[in-house]
Amino acid sequence: MSRFSKGDPSSYSEPENVVTRHTDLFWNVDFDKQTISGEAIIHFDIVAKEIERILLDVSDLTISEVNVVTEGGKIPVTFTVSDEVKDIGAKLTIDLPTKTSGELKVSITYETSSKASGLQWLTPENTLGKKHPYMYSQCQAIHARSIVPCQDTGAVKFTFKAEVTHPSELTALLGGVRLSSENGKTVYEQTVPIPAYLLAIAVGAIVSRPLGKISKVWAEEGIVDECAEEFSETSQMLATAEEICGPYVWKIYDLLVMPPSFPYGGMENPCLTMITPTLLAGDKSLATVVAHEISHSWTGNLVTNANYEHFWLNEGFTMFLEGKIAGRMFGREARDFHAIQGLSELQDCLQGQLKDTPELQKLVVDLTGLNPDDTYSSVPYIKGQNFLRYLEDLFGGPSQFEPFFRFYLEKYKYKSVVTDDFKSTLYEYFNGKADDKLTQINWDEWLYSTGPLKIVPKYDTSYSDAVHKQVEVWNNNPIDKIKNHPDIDTNLHVWQLIGLLTELVQNPNNVEITEEWISLLETTYGFVGTRNSAFLFTLARLYVKGRLFNRLNQVFNFLNSNFRMKYVRPIYRDLEKWPEAKPLAIENFQKVKSQMMKFCAQSVAKDLGITIDI
Repeated sequence: MSRFSKGDPSSYSEPENVVTRHTDLFWNVDFDKQTISGEAIIHFDIVAKEIERILLDVSDLTISEVNVVTEGGKIPVTFTVSDEVKDIGAKLTIDLPTKTSGELKVSITYETSSKASGLQWLTPENTLGKKHPYMYSQCQAIHARSIVPCQDTGAVKFTFKAEVTHPSELTALLGGVRLSSENGKTVYEQTVPIPAYLLAIAVGAIVSRPLGKISKVWAEEGIVDECAEEFSETSQMLATAEEICGPYVWKIYDLLVMPPSFPYGGMENPCLTMITPTLLAGDKSLATVVAHEISHSWTGNLVTNANYEHFWLNEGFTMFLEGKIAGRMFGREARDFHAIQGLSELQDCLQGQLKDTPELQKLVVDLTGLNPDDTYSSVPYIKGQNFLRYLEDLFGGPSQFEPFFRFYLEKYKYKSVVTDDFKSTLYEYFNGKADDKLTQINWDEWLYSTGPLKIVPKYDTSYSDAVHKQVEVWNNNPIDKIKNHPDIDTNLHVWQLIGLLTELVQNPNNVEITEEWISLLETTYGFVGTRNSAFLFTLARLYVKGRLFNRLNQVFNFLNSNFRMKYVRPIYRDLEKWPEAKPLAIENFQKVKSQMMKFCAQSVAKDLGITIDI
């Protein structure tokens, strides 16, 4: 802890002494070298009485010069890069020529590594169009430091302006508002302060279609029309979020449908949400991920967790808000069904991924000495969502809690917070209104207990009851009885079918998953030939659970069709426990690892129990 900043165990920066207010970026995107080079001019506010140095976070950056920028020109200063920690980064120390106070501008000329953890470079062969290369960034959690020297902590938020030079035949998109684009030079600005992890850039052969007054969807030409249809509810979701949270401050809301190598379901970069193509189900059934990313416009982007120990203030709040959007659009039953499914996901996480790391099962964690990527799980999402739902029910439902929610967002907009800020604001708002309710909250249990939830909110179970009924049929009957069982319901909603498959994967019953059993399951509910990635994911896990060796090609085909960590990591973890299949899984992974983002490949390697050099 002492090695890093006082408030953030993942950052060397010292926001208690100096903070970034604005950054001007001049970037050249070089596909041949697979690097970004150029200059970052960082505008600092010195909050200490005076300072003699500035500390920034860097990772695999080649820095050629650092200057203090004055009205009279640039003054070269000395700098050192030291204290590198594997998979986290290093410390850039900038020595100032004199003790300094007030405001300061520093220019840093540098180049990224071709192996920068926050950048993915794709050859034309790995794109849909097969003609042009593609590059994109993914800075969460702490990968912005591999793209630009910065205070890579949620505690610091800044505006930026970026001038990007790139191949003229390609389009450059950044997480801001475009000011101009011509002849291979594109200029963007972001006038709302953001943390470094929300910096975003993508360059490729991408085009757009309109989604609404302030929204477009961007994608490669071959799928852009399909994307426009799949995400046609985006404007409605945005309007619903505004009803709950207040005005949307980011000016535009565009979607960029990414190549299959994108490691997340979505990334909420302001003005440019990046989403996985695995959401293209053909029936909008997986598009609620967009509601989640829209929700981040308030919870995470506008009000930001100061560090990743308080990540639940980002994701738990966003899951809670996503549920509210779903409830308004699709009904309370749908909202509560998604919440109940989240509990199943949490159970799977606690019994699998986090089985041997109880400290990471807490809502608020200690990340000293840890890379936030290694601690990423469903805990902050699901435990956080349920805590907020518990509080909403405790204080009298949405009519009482939503005004508090808006009060919290208004109080902390453009700022960064920790859990104590949320707690104090809850007391500030409800003191004198619901004192008896405040005394009922067991904060230690919610924030620091391990294992499953001790209190589960009362959810509407009508959707999930129908799923459980189907699970009982498949778990408790021989095949000949399943075929004509009176309780079989083939008219379940897509979400319920996903829930059915998920429960069959997680259910502890010792049902024998044979080829005949799985084939009957697939034909009964119409899974044969499906393109729905949520179906394909859970079916793949059932194949592995049943040790269906002749289905391994289907498993690998799915694994190689996308590198979304939510999908590939659980399957590889399952394969690692199957001795006969593990060598084949490792062989398959080695073939495709170069198409994954670095931190995704490293995570999968750990899941398989191997080490790799990327």
